[in-house]
Amino acid sequence: MTERQTQLFHSLNSLTSRCSSMRASFSAYLDGDVTGRRMQTIARHLDSCSSCAQEFDAMRDMQRSLSQLGTIKAPADLGMKLRLAISHERARRKAGLFDNFNVKWQNAIRPVLIQASAGFAGTIVLLGSILLLLGMVAVPEPVMANDEPLGAMTVPHYRYSAENPRPILNSHDSTIIVEAYVNSQGRVYDYKIVSGQEDAAVQVQILSQLLLSVFEPARVFGAPIRGRAVMTFSGVSVQG
Repeated sequence: MTERQTQLFHSLNSLTSRCSSMRASFSAYLDGDVTGRRMQTIARHLDSCSSCAQEFDAMRDMQRSLSQLGTIKAPADLGMKLRLAISHERARRKAGLFDNFNVKWQNAIRPVLIQASAGFAGTIVLLGSILLLLGMVAVPEPVMANDEPLGAMTVPHYRYSAENPRPILNSHDSTIIVEAYVNSQGRVYDYKIVSGQEDAAVQVQILSQLLLSVFEPARVFGAPIRGRAVMTFSGVSVQG
């Protein structure tokens, strides 16, 4: 390589390095986030380098186009979907212990208790009859309205909603049956449409009403647990 070629090579490298340094500052330059001296240096470089000037103009045009787009609005049902997802995730973390207990209760403990309760109830009836005949029956103590029999197991019951229930607008004027999954706090964390129309518009309406509904949670031995409730929504056709 001759001395002239070496000089040209070093000049080209220096120019390339300088252009790279300038282009790295274009974004800050557009935002006014550079010093006055640096701003003058970039401006002089743009006047003398057509390649950098072309790239800077393209970046500036893109910034103007993006600024004209405005703020993108989130979907109307985004908040409801996030609350449902969070509630679903929390319930899934707590599901292990309750699910295991529920399976054991249904398959082993509950049948035994029912049989034992039936036998015990028969014994109580027989003993009560004998005492009544002998005139030895004592006056029972009053039972409180909130007393709950030991071992009772209940399912979720609808209590109220934050807004008045309304028909579901759909295209078939049909009744929609929904199976709602209720957590131990009495709030719906998931649901499944068992019968009826299932398009996105119907699902949004059902989800809106379920998230605002409050249930009496299912209970076992008086303790609240997760459960399922079947709900029926009337449908109104929107077709002319």
